[in-house]
Amino acid sequence: MKKILLIGIGAGNPEHITVQAIKALNRAKVFFILDKGYANDDLLRLRRDICERYIEGDDYRLVQVRDPEREDDPQSYRNGIEQWHAQRAALFEQLIADEVGEEGIGGFLVWGDPALYDSTLRVLERVLARGRQVFDYEVIPGITSVQALAAQHRVVLNRVGEPIQITTGRRLARQHGAELDNVVVMLDAHTTFERFVDQDLYIYWGAYLGTPDEMLIAGPLREVCEQIKRTRDAARAEKGWIMDTYLLRRALE
Repeated sequence: MKKILLIGIGAGNPEHITVQAIKALNRAKVFFILDKGYANDDLLRLRRDICERYIEGDDYRLVQVRDPEREDDPQSYRNGIEQWHAQRAALFEQLIADEVGEEGIGGFLVWGDPALYDSTLRVLERVLARGRQVFDYEVIPGITSVQALAAQHRVVLNRVGEPIQITTGRRLARQHGAELDNVVVMLDAHTTFERFVDQDLYIYWGAYLGTPDEMLIAGPLREVCEQIKRTRDAARAEKGWIMDTYLLRRALE
């Protein structure tokens, strides 16, 4: 039977790769790389560098394809995601049919961990449900940007006895300042944190975590909010994309 490996490759530092991931890299013979279409796509180069660094032989292939562009549905966020996942499922199905032999092993290199804010696992399950391709799959966990953020800022995500919430910028916009004890925010395209600048909050912000272009800013939100926005805008203008994560924490009384 065909087998697909979902390999978590960390937040950007090649040394985030686990021993389990290295073994998985050396099992697969074809890797599918989704191209987001950025003119200067460091993420593509980092995937190739990881393969060259950790795969012992040279009998593997990299298959690069354009990732379907996600179009927002003004009527429903979930409908937009549903359409995008359907396009991805059709693409994955074709890749597995064309590129993986009957007993072959293929791999997807997933940023961070496949179980946290990544759709690859859901899409693969969707391909199986379509019934046109039969395969087994394994999930190899990886270090997330959440872990990298905490390590680089040298902070513990939770204070003693306090919970942690991991959410998105979209959902953060619906929350109240009183709810922000230890909130890690991912996928925030609109600097939602500035809505809470009048609150007594501390922010630990990081972009391109684990890469040579890593940026870190921390401090009281009201003091560093504009600095983060300027830094973020400049980086996005230069690269054409940005991946950032941050922790919001209420100051101790």
